[in-house]
Amino acid sequence: MPLSRRHFTTAALGLVGLAGCSASGTAADAGRTDTGATRTVTTEQGSLTIPADPQRIVVLNFALAGYLFNLGLPVVGLTSEDFDHEPRFAPAWQAEAEAAGTSFIGWGTAGFDLEAVLALEPDLIIGGGIGYPLSLATKAYDQISEIAPTVLVSGELSTWETQFAFLAEDVFDAKDTYDELVQAYQDRLATVRDAITVPDGETAFLCFTGDMTAYGLVETVGLPLLFKDLGFQLAPIFASGTYEVYGGGGDMFEMSTEQVGRDITMPNVFGLGFNADTVDVATLMKNDVYAALPAFESGHAHDLPYWALRGDYDEALATLDEVERIFA
Repeated sequence: MPLSRRHFTTAALGLVGLAGCSASGTAADAGRTDTGATRTVTTEQGSLTIPADPQRIVVLNFALAGYLFNLGLPVVGLTSEDFDHEPRFAPAWQAEAEAAGTSFIGWGTAGFDLEAVLALEPDLIIGGGIGYPLSLATKAYDQISEIAPTVLVSGELSTWETQFAFLAEDVFDAKDTYDELVQAYQDRLATVRDAITVPDGETAFLCFTGDMTAYGLVETVGLPLLFKDLGFQLAPIFASGTYEVYGGGGDMFEMSTEQVGRDITMPNVFGLGFNADTVDVATLMKNDVYAALPAFESGHAHDLPYWALRGDYDEALATLDEVERIFA
């Protein structure tokens, strides 16, 4: 269970003793090749010094973990995709996580299980990104950074490219690897763009939680921008000023059924679940409000897998495959 502030303050006092044990050699230090070299990274929390060659990295946002595995970095622990579901690794980097012995760290509305983080003896912690993990990490930053240097990826970095670039270039000095991966993505993007027929008119995106609450996606953040790169025209729903970003996460806004019926009038809609495939177009068609929407009536409402919502590099590539399958 996540620690309370009072509980963690007590636990954090043991860090000096823990550091002393590490210096004398523990099982966790066996085989480590830390040279002692450091780097300076500037984040919204200020400048901080981190290991140039970290050996035990903890990631406090599942959506960021793929970048580190892409770079071949040692992730010893990470939070699950959603605290309401059984934790599991993403297929794209499952083999790497299992080979590294990566373990899951509990988290929830009260915060992260900082005792579990402490037990992993990280020399670097990565958190932030988009959504609730960013909010939690920002609130608990002082506590988390007592355990190890903590880099929070800014919520202003709203695409996988900007998140990955920050981590690869600013944090881990791996620009060459990043450039190679991005070029492969751009090549694939161009191939898909040439292969598909983009539908006429504006496009909107709806995300659904397990209780069927609808959320629109902010058209200037994340997933919609991938579609913009493919030539889709994005509907300026959030730009209308009617809605507020949900939970400070920066990429979605809640919509009532009445608002959906009133505002989702564009000819194209994509629907996807939040952290699980909670619904599909066929199910939504049984609801009179959705069935009456122009995109649903005309057969231009399409399903996307839930993982496309805040996709990393690998999931962005897989989303391109989905778009090609639908529109080629």
